Amino acid sequence: MQQQCTIKLLPAEAASPDKVRQYAASQFGIAPAAITGFHILKQSIDARSRQPWILLTLRVFIGEPFHEREIQHLILKDVSKAPHKVIVVGAGPAGLFAALKLIESGIQPILLERGKDVRSRRRDLALLNKEGVINPDSNYCFGEGGAGTYSDGKLYTRSTKRGDVNRILNILAQFGADEKILYDAHPHVGTNKLPQIITAIREKIVDCGGLFLFEQKVTDLLVTDGVIKAVTTASGDRFEGDAVILATGHSARDIFVLLRDKNILIEAKPFALGVRIEHPQSLIDSIQYHCTTRDAFLPPASYSLVQQVNERGVFSFCMCPGGIIAPASTDPGELVVNGWSPSKRNNPYANSGMVASVEMPDIAAWIKKAGNKAPVTQQDPLSAMYFQQWVERKSFDYGGGKFVAPAQRMADFTQKKVSTTLPDCSYVPGLQSAPLNEVLPDFIYQALSGAFREFGKKMRGYFSNEAILVATESRTSSPVRIPRDPQTLQHPQVAGLYPCAEGAGYAGGIVSAAMDGERVVSEIVKTLL
Repeated sequence: MQQQCTIKLLPAEAASPDKVRQYAASQFGIAPAAITGFHILKQSIDARSRQPWILLTLRVFIGEPFHEREIQHLILKDVSKAPHKVIVVGAGPAGLFAALKLIESGIQPILLERGKDVRSRRRDLALLNKEGVINPDSNYCFGEGGAGTYSDGKLYTRSTKRGDVNRILNILAQFGADEKILYDAHPHVGTNKLPQIITAIREKIVDCGGLFLFEQKVTDLLVTDGVIKAVTTASGDRFEGDAVILATGHSARDIFVLLRDKNILIEAKPFALGVRIEHPQSLIDSIQYHCTTRDAFLPPASYSLVQQVNERGVFSFCMCPGGIIAPASTDPGELVVNGWSPSKRNNPYANSGMVASVEMPDIAAWIKKAGNKAPVTQQDPLSAMYFQQWVERKSFDYGGGKFVAPAQRMADFTQKKVSTTLPDCSYVPGLQSAPLNEVLPDFIYQALSGAFREFGKKMRGYFSNEAILVATESRTSSPVRIPRDPQTLQHPQVAGLYPCAEGAGYAGGIVSAAMDGERVVSEIVKTLL
C-alpha cells in the first residue's frame, strides 16, 4: 500500500535516503525494510529556530513494488497541415507554453520572436557585459525564452488560481528540468540550465509542424472591421492566422506605442521601482540560519521582505541566493539591472530587487512638475512607461556610460552620503559611486531609506555598509495594461487579439506567464474547434 506522512529532519539526515526511510518507518510503526521506496511530495526549510530543519512530505510504498515518479508527458499532434493557424508574438514562457498548448489542441502555431536563439543570444549578452554594447532586439529581455532564460529561472508563484502549476512544472521536467522542481517549496532551474530546456521546447514545436521564426520583429497589426487578420514584421513579411496571441513581455515598448498609435485601447498602470541590493551570501546565511558557517547540507539562504513606509509598499523582488547582478537594459542610454543565479547558487553574493510602489498620482505629480518639458500628458496611456524610461535614463547618465551602474553602500544611501569606496560586486560592466537619492525619485528614495532601517530590525545585520545598492531595478512589471474581456480574454475592441502575460499586465514570472499562455489558448480553442 501507499501512505503519506510528513517528517522533520536535520539537514544531513534529509540528505540520506536511509535516514529518511528510518524516520518514515517510525511514523507508521513498521520496520524500515517494509518500505520499498518513497517519493518526496514537498520539501521545505524551517529556519525559525537556531537549528534549521528540513520538512519532507512523502508518499511511502509499504509492502508493494516501488514505482519511480511518473512525469506527465504532453501528447502532441502533427500540426504541419492543420486547418487552423494562430500567430504567437514573443517566445518567452507565455509564448512557448501557448505554442505547446496549440499543438496539443491540433492548431499550428506561428511563433514570431524579435530576438535570436539562445546560443546566438549568449554572444550578444557577452558583448553587453564586457564592452557595453547593446543589441535592442537581443539582450537579457529579448530573445528565445524571453527574460526568464537568462534571468534565473525561479518557478515559485502565488498565482495558483490562474492555472495548473503542477502541469507547468511537469512540462519543464519533461524537457529536461531537474525533477526536484516538482516538490521543492521554492523551485528553481538556474540560468545555466534553462537554455537547454528552452531549446528542447523549440525543437519539439518545430518537429510537430509549428513554425518558429527568429529576428521577426512585429511592426504592425492588420485589423479589418474590428477583427485582426494578420501581422507584418520589420523584414516586410506578412503572417496571417485565425488569432494573434500578444506575448511580448513587459519591455516591448514599441508594441505599446504601436497599439496607442493605432487607437487600440491600452491603459497606464502602477508598477514598482527601486534598486538591486547585494550582500555577501555568507552574511545572509548567518542571519537566516543563525550560524557562523552554513551547514553543507543547507542551500544558500534567501529572504523575502515587505514593509509599509508612509503608506507606500516596499518589498523584495526576485531574490537570487548565490547570484549575479546583470544589465537588463533594452535600449542604448537606459540602465536597468536584474539578477540571476546558476542552478547551484554557488556565487559569493546574494542579490535581490528592492522596490517601492509607483502609483498613478506619483506620475501625475511628475508630469505637473515638468510642465512644458514633460514628454507626455497625464491622459496618455504610456505615461507610466515614460516615467519608467526617465528614471532609467537618469541612471545611465549617473553611471557614466557603457552600462556602468551608479551604486552606493546601504548605510551611506540612507544618510545621503556618496560612498568613498564600493565593495566588490558581481555586476560585470562596472560601478560608479553616485548619490542614488538624486537618481531615484524622492518618494522612492524616502520609502527605500525608511524600509532598510526596518529590515535591519527584522534581519539583524541586513542593514549594513557591506551591502551595495545598484540602480535601477525598474522592470518588475509592465507599466501598461492591455485590456481584455474577462470571459473571452480577447481585446475588447479587436476580435481575435489575445493580450497575454507580463507584457499585457496579467502575470509576473515564468510559471504565471506560462499558465496565462495556456489559459488564452483554451479560449481560442473554444472559438476555433
